[in-house]
Amino acid sequence: MLRPKRLGIALFKTVMVAIIAIWSLLPIAMIFISSFKFDREIFAVPFRLGFTPTFSNYVALWEQWGGFFSGLVNSLIITVFATVLAVLASAIAGYAYSRNRHPVLSSSAFFLIFIRLIPPIVITLPLFPVVNQLRLNDTHLVLIILYAAFFVSLGTLVMRTFIDQIPIEIDEAAHIDGASRLQVLRRLILPLSGQGMVAVAVFVIVFSWNEYLFALIFTTANARTAPIVISEMIGAIEGVQWGVLFAATSIQLLPVLLFVILAQKQLVAGLTAGSTKG
Repeated sequence: MLRPKRLGIALFKTVMVAIIAIWSLLPIAMIFISSFKFDREIFAVPFRLGFTPTFSNYVALWEQWGGFFSGLVNSLIITVFATVLAVLASAIAGYAYSRNRHPVLSSSAFFLIFIRLIPPIVITLPLFPVVNQLRLNDTHLVLIILYAAFFVSLGTLVMRTFIDQIPIEIDEAAHIDGASRLQVLRRLILPLSGQGMVAVAVFVIVFSWNEYLFALIFTTANARTAPIVISEMIGAIEGVQWGVLFAATSIQLLPVLLFVILAQKQLVAGLTAGSTKG
């Protein structure tokens, strides 16, 4: 009696996963396919699957929007350094939260959650005069600090959960052998919590690569990221070249999409961290 019921549940789960996958991947597939079409074919009615592919949109992107590729370089620099900074800060803070059980320190974890829930726009306006006074406007550094700081709270909680799973006896044995806290962190804790660090890195990379608001407000020319250039394509005076826009979107989307697919195991581990802890 239970076998047909289990089969029905498994079939229902499979159908739901397929629907969600199609719902998520169909827009991406449409963007990628449209990047190889002429503008007149992109919005043709009725929609036609058969068409002659063209690379003219990518050629036009290179010739007319060279700033997009500079934006990609800026996005890469900012994403790499923001990720390194956020992961290191989260690992150190997570170690402190995991190994020190003081009531005040434990209570401050709720403050980390509260900070993470604040919309970015709320802190953007007060920050602008500060950034301007420090002459950090239109620099990579301001975005690196903002992106890293925005995810340190979540990263700290994720890292604390992973480090909690490492027996404290390992720390005590290392201390008996004369290791300092820094040596324990660098030689034992960080290698053993590598999966957690990758999970935090995934979150930071996806956010930093696609972030728009901070980049719009705090950059003008030198540190413009790819999403800012894409928004300029939409507002171009001569009109939107949809094929070129979809080509730029495909190039900007592809690296982070491939990275998330390759790191999906660590991403799931980060999302479910602590959910099975007794």
